[in-house]
Amino acid sequence: MIEPKLNLAGQTITQSCKQLVPDKNNAVLLNALQALIPDYPVRLALTGDEWYQLGGVVDAQGTRLAKDLVEWAERTYIECGQNLQTLIDHTLEQKLIATKKTGRTLYFVVQTGEKAEDFTLIEIDKIHEVSDRLLADEANPPEDLEEFIDPLQPLCVEPLAFGQARYVYRRKTDVAIFMEVINERNVSEHPVQRFMDDWNRSSAGQTKHLSENWIIRPYRHTGRFGEQIVNAEIINIETTNLPHLEDFAGKKGTALSNILTRFDRQAGYAFAWFFYMLKGKMVSTDSAEAVYRDISGDFSYLPPQDEAILRDWIASPYNV
Repeated sequence: MIEPKLNLAGQTITQSCKQLVPDKNNAVLLNALQALIPDYPVRLALTGDEWYQLGGVVDAQGTRLAKDLVEWAERTYIECGQNLQTLIDHTLEQKLIATKKTGRTLYFVVQTGEKAEDFTLIEIDKIHEVSDRLLADEANPPEDLEEFIDPLQPLCVEPLAFGQARYVYRRKTDVAIFMEVINERNVSEHPVQRFMDDWNRSSAGQTKHLSENWIIRPYRHTGRFGEQIVNAEIINIETTNLPHLEDFAGKKGTALSNILTRFDRQAGYAFAWFFYMLKGKMVSTDSAEAVYRDISGDFSYLPPQDEAILRDWIASPYNV
């Protein structure tokens, strides 16, 4: 069977976002995305933590003077003869207020196949703009323009919303293609790629899509010489409260097998403990070493494919 092609441009998502009024559970956005790509299932996989960024400038009556605080401050600073005190006096006289944008990033998954890497990640920000602080504090004036723009100790005001919340398209990542690029830049196998390969050949991969519990997201960091490097990270999206598996002293055989089986059952898929261990989440590496001692002796409770993965990890450990 030939899978239909996922054909969805970022510009199309952008236009759709502009036409929507956000609702509490983001169902309107999910339905809009599904309508754009009816041949594939779309789901909201994760809602990120709240973040904020600088907003614009409004006067005491709430009339907007600028959408971009940084641009307004730099331009007005020049108009004030590059005299910081003149800028401060102007700001205080007009009783100007700085706004901030608060938001959360929504991560939507489009499942395009059966393998771990067969999904597209769509990131869309849900943004509110609210009043944040007086633009200048007469009792604690800034020492330079940078502190004027983003003070460490702002004089905050009551947060009042400006306009409606809105959706803003961030990016779309075809994980399979993205990982091809990442792999080309790495001499050895990238840990995230090995994680997906292990998932594909494990008992977990026989019953679950990776993206039901884990997503791969691009991220940018600064290298040792100041260069910007794009890398991949794997994020667990499970919301179930799972037990911590740390103390395996004296555990072996049936007792150890029962502990791991109980964890897998709560996680919802077989061999879950191994993948949580790779992420350093809930499960310590002691578990793998204890199981390896078991299967190297008189016990055998792992499926052959999972046993092979564990033996490979013992020979060449990695984490994500």
